[in-house]
Amino acid sequence: MNTEDLSVDDLLTFIANRSIKLERLGRMMCHAVDLSQGGLVEINIERFGTDSLLTYIVDISSNLRRLGLVKCDQITGMGLFSAVMKLPLLEELELSYCKIKGLNLEAIGYACSHLKTLKLNCQGYRLLARFEPNCLNIAKTMLDTDYQIIDIVKRMHELRHIQLFGNRLTDIGLNAILNGCPHLEHLDLRQCFNINLVGDLEKRCLKKVKVLRRPNDSTADYPYDTSVLDLTF
Repeated sequence: MNTEDLSVDDLLTFIANRSIKLERLGRMMCHAVDLSQGGLVEINIERFGTDSLLTYIVDISSNLRRLGLVKCDQITGMGLFSAVMKLPLLEELELSYCKIKGLNLEAIGYACSHLKTLKLNCQGYRLLARFEPNCLNIAKTMLDTDYQIIDIVKRMHELRHIQLFGNRLTDIGLNAILNGCPHLEHLDLRQCFNINLVGDLEKRCLKKVKVLRRPNDSTADYPYDTSVLDLTF
């Protein structure tokens, strides 16, 4: 639904109905967690997670090994950090299309230094070569992403699998991954169009990684939206 076409009254009704639906889904999730009696080892939350729900889950399920969060806009970086600090056995973390970034990601890297699998997926974009005033903002976004990747991998030395579908990282971030993850086996860089995977960098990837998914590889097996956003600069 395109909410931009709704009147004020219709928009308020839409928000109220969505809140009721999210609350209902949260109660259902809590009930499922209760039934597990602390035996839950894997959980995936899509579109309706909150900090309070996440806290409820980890307080009961300290043996959780996999946590997946997809499009969970209401989960904050601090909420996630507090949650993963209670999960000493966590091996796989997915944060796809979430708004957690910057210092929050760095803190999560500190809390999850033992992770084996990390997924940080977002919508891919392709830069169109046309000068615009926003080119500096685009460049800053790319550099910020590299710094985030550097801050994460300098603590997560046990990573075997990394998926960065649509990520904004550049060659700088990729080199940081190759330097900081000595056990890396699988690297998914599909729709990471800021990477120039040629020459020595390509050779490093092929030598170090057993399974490499390149920026332009097929997205047929990717479970989420694969549309690409075109940005001008």
